[in-house]
Amino acid sequence: MENPSRLPVVLVAGLHADARRAAVAELLRSAPGAVVLHHDLGSAAEDGSVLRTVGDARGTLTTGRTPLVNDCACCALREDLVPELLRLADSGTCRLAVVELWDSVEPQSMAEVITGTQVGDRHSAEVLDLTGVVTAVDPALVLPYISCGDDLSELGLAAAPADQRTLADTFARQLEYPSLLALHGGDAPDGAPDGGSDAEEGTALLAQLHPTARQVPVGSGALAAAARTGFDTAAAAARQHPACALLPQEADADGVTTLVWHRTRPFHPGRLHAALEDLTCCAARSRGRFWLADRPDTLLSWDAAGGALCVEDAGPWLASLPDAAWELVPATRRVAAALDWHPEHGDRAQHLTFTSPGLDREGLLALLESCLLTDEEYAGGPGAWARLPRAFDELLDPVR
Repeated sequence: MENPSRLPVVLVAGLHADARRAAVAELLRSAPGAVVLHHDLGSAAEDGSVLRTVGDARGTLTTGRTPLVNDCACCALREDLVPELLRLADSGTCRLAVVELWDSVEPQSMAEVITGTQVGDRHSAEVLDLTGVVTAVDPALVLPYISCGDDLSELGLAAAPADQRTLADTFARQLEYPSLLALHGGDAPDGAPDGGSDAEEGTALLAQLHPTARQVPVGSGALAAAARTGFDTAAAAARQHPACALLPQEADADGVTTLVWHRTRPFHPGRLHAALEDLTCCAARSRGRFWLADRPDTLLSWDAAGGALCVEDAGPWLASLPDAAWELVPATRRVAAALDWHPEHGDRAQHLTFTSPGLDREGLLALLESCLLTDEEYAGGPGAWARLPRAFDELLDPVR
């Protein structure tokens, strides 16, 4: 719930600009004294600065520019965001600050800036109350965006010169982080999805990719209240961490399928590596954690969208740590491990989810199973597993 002594702040993110602006407009109409703060990163490279706009339901109030930080527009946004919000809080006239993030800016980093940045001797958490994080979505565009592997730089949506993100992986993180999705279907009455097949498929994708998010149609009159119920950035971050992520559940509805695959036997590194392209391209979105036989102590994250896969070292499995180190691990991580504990392997496991229209469940299951150690290989034990080909070294240890 809101803290009456602090300025309530709602973040609105989304690559679907029309949906995002419609959501912001509704929030401004619904809350007297609401002000929107927006940093436009689009012309930063040409201008050497980021355009800042402050407005309300009637239109623009002020504009200004903030210089790039290390040639990075997103860094400039980080530096400028909290001081501007504190200025609005000090004005005494702003009763709700709506932060409209630019197209490719991801809400997690900005939410954590607002709740954890110190400015001078005033900590933002003492003045600002992040009450909601919203991603605005056009359901008809969900599949095209989650399937698009184009680089943001090619689309004019990069937030920095070194930005190597793709449209699909950025869109996936925008969808899966917030607790609220604002649906805006363009020409549909009251902003609700128009009932067409693309919108229905997109709504089904949203429900399976982020089943715990509340979906509220823009124009329904419920958005303002839903966006001001409170937001816990620590819990939201834990939901994204591969060790304790709140992954999608098994589902099959409206032509969209989610397969949840869980096994307690390690992957053969060579066979898995050979299957990566097929596994990555078989679903619009896949994510989770996995265990390689030649890396028994390392929890590996799997994050794929738009035909591109990111595999990263996410730290140690808890089973590989000494007992004394467990006290240094967040409680959410310990609880997640306890729920998935194996008497022999501890928390080591394969836990992957694949979501897509037209998913070939049987083919995908067969391919995944073929990548596990065979009975004979498994019987060799960790000593033999350590001698298997180090097929993932190039991905995980590129400087070696």
